[in-house]
Amino acid sequence: MRIDKFLNSVNITKRRSVAQDMISNSVVLINNVVVKASKNIDVGNILTINYLNETKKYEVIKIPTTKSTPKSLQAEYIKELS
Repeated sequence: MRIDKFLNSVNITKRRSVAQDMISNSVVLINNVVVKASKNIDVGNILTINYLNETKKYEVIKIPTTKSTPKSLQAEYIKELS
């Protein structure tokens, strides 16, 4: 699954366009490497998002098979590391 779709489907961002903007501004990293929106994400990858005030890291546990998942099931797909 593409990183922009992943961010949207696991409810890290509200819209895919927001995810694409974050990626184009180089604030999204996979395994400490800046990525493009077309980069595929795999189980076990470490996802880092550099917000203005903080940095959050997530570990990918599972790839969703649907376009969107309920926020209550977010823990099935990602684990927040910091």
